[in-house]
Amino acid sequence: MISLIAASMTDLGQQRDLNEDRVWSQVCTSSEGKLSALLIVCDGMGGYLGGEHASFWAVEAIKQQLSNYFTTKDPRATVHLSTADLEANLPDNQATAKGMGDELEARLQASIEKANQVVYQYAREKPKKAANSGTTVTLAFVQGSLALIANVGDSRTYLLRDHMLRQVSVDHSLVAGLVASGQIKPEEIYTHPQRNVIFRSLGQKQRVQVDIFREILEPGDILLLCSDGFWEMVQDPKLIVRLIEKAKDPKQACQTLIDAANAAGGEDNISVVVAKAIQT
Repeated sequence: MISLIAASMTDLGQQRDLNEDRVWSQVCTSSEGKLSALLIVCDGMGGYLGGEHASFWAVEAIKQQLSNYFTTKDPRATVHLSTADLEANLPDNQATAKGMGDELEARLQASIEKANQVVYQYAREKPKKAANSGTTVTLAFVQGSLALIANVGDSRTYLLRDHMLRQVSVDHSLVAGLVASGQIKPEEIYTHPQRNVIFRSLGQKQRVQVDIFREILEPGDILLLCSDGFWEMVQDPKLIVRLIEKAKDPKQACQTLIDAANAAGGEDNISVVVAKAIQT
């Protein structure tokens, strides 16, 4: 069976007065040994304090929508799941996991849609505080060996496997579109004058389009979730791999990555979540 050890960390950076990012990491195991995990990075934007509130409410809404996977009877107990949840909590067999993922994907989709509604409504009820507010989101919802990666905006989720870092999520940004169409080179996204223009975020419209990707985790895999305040500062994938692999645990990896982003300028808030899959 697969388990995870995870840590999350966020930092103001070197040039901002307010941290509008929000992170979350939660890993639980049922009494039967089945894994449930939720990892989130949100990067808020817009309005006076609007981004801070948008990212906060987005994370809280997603947590609430998926809370039945993380319900404990007492602090000393392992997670208690209902019979239905145990049936949905996927086994480690890859073929079975792929076949049973549709229901979980629908629930994840619904949770992000709910988060969008919460942020959208909040911005309209408090226009002086939260006008034009919104937030990106990237998250990993893990059940057994199946990781569902969801993304809206340009916060990213990577998978580190066999010393190679691969971006799982796809940026919903102007520069990503220009790279995809061949109009600019990948390295130009860091200097393009419109590099901060994104096409999707939570809270901007009543409906939101969500990209969801499936990955089957293997022992030794590492998930890295981050805001653009990290990946725009630390651009070398090989450096990211070295920093993570040298760390003794995910908590130290988070701190090392944030330190690297700050050393490179820390131009924005910096948020990372690191989770390592282990054999149990």
